[in-house]
Amino acid sequence: METNNNKFLPVSVIAAGLLIAGAVMWNGSHPAPAGQAGNQPGAPAPTAKADIKNVKLDGLPFIGKADAPVTIANWSDFQCPFCKRFEIETLPQIVKDYVNTGKVRIVFLDFAFLGNDSLIAGEWSRAMWKLYPDKYEAWRDAMYAGQPTENSLNETDYLAWIKKTTGTIAGVDVAKVAADAVANKTAYDAAMNVDKAEAQKVGVNATPSFVIGTQVIAGAYPYATFKTAIDALVK
Repeated sequence: METNNNKFLPVSVIAAGLLIAGAVMWNGSHPAPAGQAGNQPGAPAPTAKADIKNVKLDGLPFIGKADAPVTIANWSDFQCPFCKRFEIETLPQIVKDYVNTGKVRIVFLDFAFLGNDSLIAGEWSRAMWKLYPDKYEAWRDAMYAGQPTENSLNETDYLAWIKKTTGTIAGVDVAKVAADAVANKTAYDAAMNVDKAEAQKVGVNATPSFVIGTQVIAGAYPYATFKTAIDALVK
């Protein structure tokens, strides 16, 4: 009995860390939801061995100047509630202080693992970036602002919702985006698998997760955690 308990100890430690972080973790077969404490100020960020220089980022959606001195890789799932928390509560301040001032570029990678709707959203994300890169940030904001409860919609209803959401972005031809997402589904799904492989290469197995320099932050931490990591790199 003592041996079995010891085997489960690392899982308990990981689970406790995620409860603090506010993340959804991939355990290899299905997503395991973590806790709701991601807004605790001052919580230490988990770290893993990584280097942003070794993460494949070419051709991916991003915000900020292409030649910004600091690049952040951000893995997310459009259905992840903790990703929504980050996008709504933390990202705007990072954009204001670092992206809009030319110091940081944020590159978005897919870790679509919460169901078929996650794949659909990822396909539309890539279609939007391909067709309307200047509208991508507004579209992404709208996707998270109106995020349905995870897997609460069937495919038909989710597609209707994503079309309606995309239609709120001025100047976007929804039918054109829908057609591109369908026509390039195989290629976009393969690209999402590449993103997931990049995540696993640096030890990322939860959403949202980030690589900033050589640091991994796993979870929807408050702004102060990201500020500390970014300020260590901004010259």
